[in-house]
Amino acid sequence: MKKIIPAVLLILLISCEKSEKIAPLEFTQNEDLFGYQEVSSLSLGGLGAAEITAFDPLSNRLFAVNNGTTNKIDVIDILNPVSPKVVQSIPMLPYGGFVNSVDVSNGKLAAAIESVDKQANGKVVVFDTRTLRELKSITVGALPDNIVFSKDGKFIMTANEGEPNDSYSNDPMGTVSIINVYNNYSVTTIDFSGFASKLNELSAKGFRVFGPGLNFTRDIEPEYITISDDSRSAWVTLQENNAIAEIDIRSATIRFIMPLGFKLYSSPGNNVDLSDRDSRIVFGNQPVFGMYQPDAIANIWYQGQYYLLTANEGDSREYTGFSEMARVSTLALDPVAFPGPAYKSDSWLGRLNVTKTLGDKDKDGDYDELYSLGARSFSIWNAATGNLVWDSKDELDKNSFVLGRYDDARSDDKGAEPEAVTVGRVGSKTIAIIGLERADAFALYDITDPTRPSFLKMYSTGDAPEGILFIPASKSPIQQSLIVVSSENDGTVKIYRSVKI
Repeated sequence: MKKIIPAVLLILLISCEKSEKIAPLEFTQNEDLFGYQEVSSLSLGGLGAAEITAFDPLSNRLFAVNNGTTNKIDVIDILNPVSPKVVQSIPMLPYGGFVNSVDVSNGKLAAAIESVDKQANGKVVVFDTRTLRELKSITVGALPDNIVFSKDGKFIMTANEGEPNDSYSNDPMGTVSIINVYNNYSVTTIDFSGFASKLNELSAKGFRVFGPGLNFTRDIEPEYITISDDSRSAWVTLQENNAIAEIDIRSATIRFIMPLGFKLYSSPGNNVDLSDRDSRIVFGNQPVFGMYQPDAIANIWYQGQYYLLTANEGDSREYTGFSEMARVSTLALDPVAFPGPAYKSDSWLGRLNVTKTLGDKDKDGDYDELYSLGARSFSIWNAATGNLVWDSKDELDKNSFVLGRYDDARSDDKGAEPEAVTVGRVGSKTIAIIGLERADAFALYDITDPTRPSFLKMYSTGDAPEGILFIPASKSPIQQSLIVVSSENDGTVKIYRSVKI
C-alpha cells in the first residue's frame, strides 16, 4: 500500500531539497547584543600558549592550541564557563612540529600540524573528542595553517601556506588539501598552477606575485578557509597575494581567484594615524594605499547570495634571503607625487612601513605611490562577483582609541590589526566578531543585513587575541551564547557570556 504524503508536507520537503544553502534557524532566548560580560580567564602559559580554540558540544570541551613551552592541545572543561579547567592535554611531539589550528565536528577533533621541517608536508590528525584516541593521521601540504570541517562533517580542509625557509632557497607550493572523512579520510591536495596564465589579468586587479623568481604556484600562500552552509563551496584567503580563491569542494577544483584591489587612505572615512613617533594619536587622511591582505574569513547567506567577511590584517615577506619592506624615510619619492622633504619626516610618513614591490609606476627608481600592509578594517564582499559591498573604514582604529586600547607603537605597521573574524546568531540577529591583535580587543557588529552593518560595542581581551570562537546558545552548556577569545602573547583563554533580556 502506498503512503500518502500530505500536500503541505510534500511542498515543504521539495522546498528544503531545493534550498540546501539555507541554514536551519536556531531558536534561542533573547539576549542583549550590548551585554556580553567576561566571566572567566584561564591561563595556559605564556607566549604562544593560547592561539586557536574549537568547541565540542557533545563533551562540553574546548580544545586549545598551545605552542608555549610544549607543543600540545589543551583539553578544557567548560561545563561551567565561569570556572573552566584543563582536564588533559594531547602532546604533538609524536606528530611533528607546531599545531596551528583545530576544528571539531560530530565528536571528532581535527588538528593541523606542521612538520619539524617547516617546508616539508604537514599532517592532519583526527582524534575522538571524548576518549582523545587517535582516529586517523593524514599527510597534507606544507605548513597547514588553518583547518576547518564542512558543515555536514563530510570534509576537512586545510590551507597549506607553504612559507619559504629564511634563505628563500626552499619555497614549497601553497596548496589546499581536501579530506573526504566518509571515504576513509582520502585526501586530495590542489595547487594554483592552473591560473598561472592569468597572472597579468589578476595583477591588474591587485593580485600580488612578488617573491624571488616570480614563481606563481610557489608564491601563493593560502591562509584561512570558510565553507558554505551547503558544504559545496569554500573560500580561502591568499593573504600575501591580496586575494580570495573560491573552491568547488566535491570536484576539488579552484573555480576562480578574486583579487581585492587597494584602499586609499585619502578617501572619506579612511582616516589613519601612520606615525609611531609623533607623541600623539591623530587620525587623518593620507596619500597612502592599503593592501587588504585578509587573514581570517567567514561567510553568511543572505537573500539568495553568499557574502564573505574578511579581517584585513596584512602581512609581509621578511626573510634573510628576501625582504619586501622598507620605511618611507629610506625610499626615493617621486617629487611630483610627494613634493618636499616633509613627507619623509618621522611625524608624517617617514616611519610607515611599505612594500618595495609596488609603487614605482614608471620604473624610474622612485616611488610614485606608497602601499602599506593591510587595510585596518574588516570588509564584506559579494562572493559571486568579488565586489566590495561594505568596509568598516577607520571604525576599528577609532573605536579602539575610544576604548583606550589603540597601540600607537603599531601606527607605522597595521594599526589595531584586525586578525580574526567569525559570525554568530543571537536571537533573530546575525553578528560579526572581529579580533584586534594589537588593540587587544574584539568588536561586535550587527550584520543581519550584510549590506548595512552597524557597530555595536568593543570589548577588551588578553594580549594579542589570535582566535575568536562563537558558541550559540543552542549549543552552549548554559543555554546562553558565549564568545571565547584565545590570546597568544599572554596565553590566556577568556570566556564572555551574553546577558539575557
